Amino acid sequence: MPNIHNIISILEEIYPEAICSLEYDGDPWKLLIAARLSAQCTDERVNIVCGPLFRRFPNAESMAAAEQSEVEELIRSCGLYRTKAQSCIEMSRQVVEDFSGRVPDTMEELLSLSGVGRKIANLILGDIYHKPGIVADTHCIRINGRFGFYDESLKDPFKVERILSGIVPPEKQSDYCHRMVLFGREYCMARGPRCDECPLRGECGRVMSDE
Repeated sequence: MPNIHNIISILEEIYPEAICSLEYDGDPWKLLIAARLSAQCTDERVNIVCGPLFRRFPNAESMAAAEQSEVEELIRSCGLYRTKAQSCIEMSRQVVEDFSGRVPDTMEELLSLSGVGRKIANLILGDIYHKPGIVADTHCIRINGRFGFYDESLKDPFKVERILSGIVPPEKQSDYCHRMVLFGREYCMARGPRCDECPLRGECGRVMSDE
């Protein structure tokens, strides 16, 4: 079994700033919208799209009153734009009407919002409210399976979340997941991982099993 404390320590050294890849200016609602748009889309593309989107609709109130066709046109390049536009408008309406304009801070309440699943909810809980939360995205699932915390064939985000929640210290969970994204882009890619250069090869079950 890899040593989670060693992994965290090395990741902190490599990536001292565990910054969310989505740009949201510290605004909880903007992070909510950006996270919804990121489904099956790169963070880079989402950040490009969100510039004009947030200029046109700068807050939940304006988005809640938006015409879906206009939102669709602004987010078209993110893919799944009809479904995403509908979700963005509806979740904004819920924030305004059900939560007095404040993005909620509990898992149960976040999951009540249109288009919000556990991955987005945990992102909000960690980044905005500094609560424990494992964001089980593709990088997190892939890399921790390669480390050997669970079988690499496991792809269920909820099961991965439960396993890692019991391994990663609560106060480290949000930053750990952000560093997984950075590490997954630089070293542990889905195809062609840079295993020979990897600073975590000593903790990787895949590498150790090959040696």
